[in-house]
Amino acid sequence: MADGVDVRIHALSKHFKQVRAVDNLTFDVPPGTVTGFLGPNGSGKTTTLRMLLGLVRPTAGSALIGGRAYADLPDPRRTVGAVLETAGFHPGRRGRDHLRIVAQAARIPQRRVDEVLGEVGLDDAADRRVGGYSLGMRQRLALAGALLGEGGGRPRLLVLDEPSNGLDPGGMAWLRDLITAKAAAGHTVVISSHVLAEVSRIADHIVIVRDGRLRYAGPAAAMTKTLEETFADATS
Repeated sequence: MADGVDVRIHALSKHFKQVRAVDNLTFDVPPGTVTGFLGPNGSGKTTTLRMLLGLVRPTAGSALIGGRAYADLPDPRRTVGAVLETAGFHPGRRGRDHLRIVAQAARIPQRRVDEVLGEVGLDDAADRRVGGYSLGMRQRLALAGALLGEGGGRPRLLVLDEPSNGLDPGGMAWLRDLITAKAAAGHTVVISSHVLAEVSRIADHIVIVRDGRLRYAGPAAAMTKTLEETFADATS
């Protein structure tokens, strides 16, 4: 099995005026694993992922995917699939049409639309308008968009920011199985969350941040003590 895509965060910082959202952050994401990116709300997780995906310019440092910045990847939508917490959809557009537009913009074959709709369990809702979707259904649609670029047996990077938001217990179990299967197929998965118990059930590797600074990076089995200290008295 080919290794997945590696991620390297080095001395990464982002300052918004006087606020240091991310402060000299350095860690690696092992390829072909599920890495849990954990921290309380406001700890800098989403800002870090947005810098990794080229949506926010770092104040300092670098965030590299396979040794390159996202903007320098030769075919970024086929290399990286992402679900961001703030993913938005046109409420009057049907789910299938949303994915068709995404696929066309990324030069991805239209046949992938029905394939990913089936993979995320939205077959029956594909022709409904997104404005009528529940939060959990919108999360599934966002995940379908992230999966569009798969194909050809090439390992990819999946970046998932709070992907279980809005999912019921059955949906969360389905998501765990999907993520585990993607890692088993050679993909690298980064899943950001403040729901510790949920991520710790599937993660091989853990990165913990608080106040924009690294608190722990290493195997999931060794992180229990650090996890308890990091989240002590923190509101989630």
